[in-house]
Amino acid sequence: MAEASQFIPPSEPKSLAGGPGRASRTGPFLVVGLGNPGLEYTWTPHNAGFMAIDRIAEQEGVVVSNRRCRAMTASCRIAGRPVILAKPETFMNLSGASVAALIREYEADPAQDLLVIYDELDLVLGTFKIRERGSPAGHNGARSVTSALGTEEWLRLRIGVSPDLPPEAKEAGGRRPGRDYLLSPMRKADLAVLDEVLDRVAAAMRRIIQDGPGPAMNEFNRKD
Repeated sequence: MAEASQFIPPSEPKSLAGGPGRASRTGPFLVVGLGNPGLEYTWTPHNAGFMAIDRIAEQEGVVVSNRRCRAMTASCRIAGRPVILAKPETFMNLSGASVAALIREYEADPAQDLLVIYDELDLVLGTFKIRERGSPAGHNGARSVTSALGTEEWLRLRIGVSPDLPPEAKEAGGRRPGRDYLLSPMRKADLAVLDEVLDRVAAAMRRIIQDGPGPAMNEFNRKD
């Protein structure tokens, strides 16, 4: 069962510094990817968040191998700011327990110092969207984060994992896939599409840290 206590933000304000468009703080910025631990889940759509963290870590030359706050973590610096990369080990539905522990450990502000990356069935594979706040909708991991933090005011990057149905399937009332699809290994062709997306996700994360979510959304949320 998830932790019952909600996150209580620190009472003392932190000093502000950093890039334009965002009240950047001097403490670490937390980048958390959601997923399920275990080899059987490694290449499943539900682990897109874990894949994103691994891609960022690879590009930064670090390994996500430290255990802290019920997560596997790594530390690096991006745009001059310390960054903690994390993959919760609590399984998707209890992700909030680890995220809240990280927030407490680093005395971070969920609205300023946190980016959560996870899969989204409402977005087509090959796309992603950045949002500053909002309802978790049907995503159990996002719901757990909101519940544990006691707020919807946290930045999220949602990676599309839904296959793009052909027009005839849509006209026939085709529905989006569900749990079985999310927890099944992805096809090689779909992994190739996701591979390209992960590089853009990493670039978007760096833009967020350097310039704030507004400029990042203007650049990466636009439709091709």
